[in-house]
Amino acid sequence: MLSQINSCGLIGLNGFMVKVETDIGNGLPRFDIVGLPDASVKEARDRVHAAVKNAGFGFPARKIIVNLAPASMKKVGAAYDLPIAVSILAASNQLPDDKLSKAVFIGELSLDGGVCPVNGVLPMVIHAYSEGYREFFIPAENAAEAAAVDGAVVYPVKNLKDIHAHFCTNAQIEQFVCTNEMYNSNNVDTLLDFCEVKGQDTAKRALEIAAAGNHNVILIGPPGTGKTMLAQRIPGILPDLTLDESLEVTKIHSIAGILPTGGALISTRPFRSPHHSVSASGLTGGGTIPHPGELSLAHNGVLFLDELPEFRRDVLEAMRQPLEDGVVTISRVNATLSYPCNIMLIASMNPCKCGYFGDSKHRCTCSATQIDSYRSKISGPLLDRIDIQVEVSSVDYSDLSTTEQGESSAVIKERVNNARQLQKERYKDLPIHSNAQLSAGQLEEFCRVGEREHKILENAFNRLGLSARAYSRILKVSRTIADLEGERDINGTHIAEAIQYRSLDRKYFE
Repeated sequence: MLSQINSCGLIGLNGFMVKVETDIGNGLPRFDIVGLPDASVKEARDRVHAAVKNAGFGFPARKIIVNLAPASMKKVGAAYDLPIAVSILAASNQLPDDKLSKAVFIGELSLDGGVCPVNGVLPMVIHAYSEGYREFFIPAENAAEAAAVDGAVVYPVKNLKDIHAHFCTNAQIEQFVCTNEMYNSNNVDTLLDFCEVKGQDTAKRALEIAAAGNHNVILIGPPGTGKTMLAQRIPGILPDLTLDESLEVTKIHSIAGILPTGGALISTRPFRSPHHSVSASGLTGGGTIPHPGELSLAHNGVLFLDELPEFRRDVLEAMRQPLEDGVVTISRVNATLSYPCNIMLIASMNPCKCGYFGDSKHRCTCSATQIDSYRSKISGPLLDRIDIQVEVSSVDYSDLSTTEQGESSAVIKERVNNARQLQKERYKDLPIHSNAQLSAGQLEEFCRVGEREHKILENAFNRLGLSARAYSRILKVSRTIADLEGERDINGTHIAEAIQYRSLDRKYFE
């Protein structure tokens, strides 16, 4: 007896359809799975055998061959347990084969017949839906993310008995429907507010510009000046995620298995802050079958690297190309996969090992050699990829003791949204969304400056010894400053302020 059940697999961020074919024939009892399965799929034989018996069904004592087609694609993970079990039940006439052909089954089985959650359900459902499938039998814990696909009919499955009752009795599984609370599982009320930051007006202004243009930022200053406090409040002034951005972020987090329990779409921009002991593969992604790293988990959000020089040199250098391209490509023997990483990089560092070089209130105890050694951990090419460099100085007592609150994140966010809207309209016919993504050719079109502005740029270029990449960064930041002011053209004031955010090139890294 032959049966065919639909399921889905993953390769990177994309799903692919898998046909689970089961043949039960004469011969000595055996159970084989073919179709390029990995170790976890091969182990499904024992899980499925125990689950079918313990759920109260009969397991055929015959020759069983399960083929996962197409056989040329590697099958990874335990998500094939449920479709394999359903296929065996259908082939042994315990389920009606004709009613199963239009549905897609995804899920892992426990030994008692329960259906367990799996990673990557959202991208699999998106792909299957694009292939014309509308009914999905999904682990109950994954139902919310699957139901985020508009038009998908999602049935949350708790055990194999639910499947049998749905197709063989009138006790059908109730269709899952997302609520507003599930769509807003990442509560925006938990975001930190800029009004809590005392002083640091220059740094706040720089971070507002960074948020408006999606620019990378480095904060340099002594310990205790509020660098981390400032960085943690950036998500509160970033524009809300669009539906497409939310789907992209949720897909990546679904594959990584870090979606909130019972949540549907991620509604707030990610903020990732890995420890400085992170490896290069932990940052960019890796594994035998490459999984997304911190760069991709921060896609459409913020990657915060606190104490930047404490990260290993190879880890920092691994970021250079992804920061430029917005995509990280991971090559392994088994696969070469690409994950998006359109991020805002926020880095912080002390100016020297003791942290007090250039501080008016404390004496630096580092030697010239120690200072050079500390700063040399950050290469020039990486520094060039950071658009805005901000010196965060010590806060005066008068600022700390004041009872007046500063400008709230909501007010700053409104200005940021207005600037992003200008960029959205300007680049509506281009595959970019922010000023930070402008290419060299696009700079000439969208960042034209007059003779006076050219003179200001020329003086800064010669005086600070800037690179060609730093020159383009200044133009991009100037474009963002002009957008915040609602100006169509870039003027000298915008250029001068943008240059101010490159002055650290000379002060700290000459």
